[in-house]
Amino acid sequence: MSKQDKTTRGVGTKGMPRRDREQLILDAAAEEFGTKGYVRGSTADIATRAGITKPMIYEYFGSKDGLYLACLDRAGSRLAAAIQSAQDGSPDIARAARTMEAVFRALESRLHDWELVYDTTVAANSDLHARATEYRRAFNRMGAVGVAEVLSASPVTEPLDADLVTHLWYGTVSSAVGWWRHHPEQTADEMTARFQRVLAALFAPDRSDPERS
Repeated sequence: MSKQDKTTRGVGTKGMPRRDREQLILDAAAEEFGTKGYVRGSTADIATRAGITKPMIYEYFGSKDGLYLACLDRAGSRLAAAIQSAQDGSPDIARAARTMEAVFRALESRLHDWELVYDTTVAANSDLHARATEYRRAFNRMGAVGVAEVLSASPVTEPLDADLVTHLWYGTVSSAVGWWRHHPEQTADEMTARFQRVLAALFAPDRSDPERS
């Protein structure tokens, strides 16, 4: 972060309503934790990002864990709502495109939200890990239901085949978000269009096969 960023991010926080200041802190914390992970994330750096004093973080959120949990809940609930919103409609391959579009739009300008839910630095036996696991399972359940509905209209009937497709879908979502992290200049619209092009190319009929013409 540049020196200018550090000195201007929190300008105007004095006299700011508590709710607005909370959101300012959460924005700074989500970026810090999403970039560095829970373990390396620093409340001192978060305070600097937000232009507040470090004690104010503890006044508002109680602890580093409390702050992280607030960030995680905000990120997880937004993503879950976005994915759920894409589940209505025709149970075909277009559902995959709708779901990815919803994910891209939920993550635009805040890719770090995905990292909060999938943070590998959170201790496995912690309450934070348990909460993150709840969100991951919710995402996976919606993904599994979507795959099952799409496959219900296909020749795929073998349970293990369906299980493989489900895991391939999980990997597709993770890979698409991972690719976006390496190309953060891409907008949600561009990511959606790119995914739709790739999907169309992968599932288009083979024009060279005379039996399909």
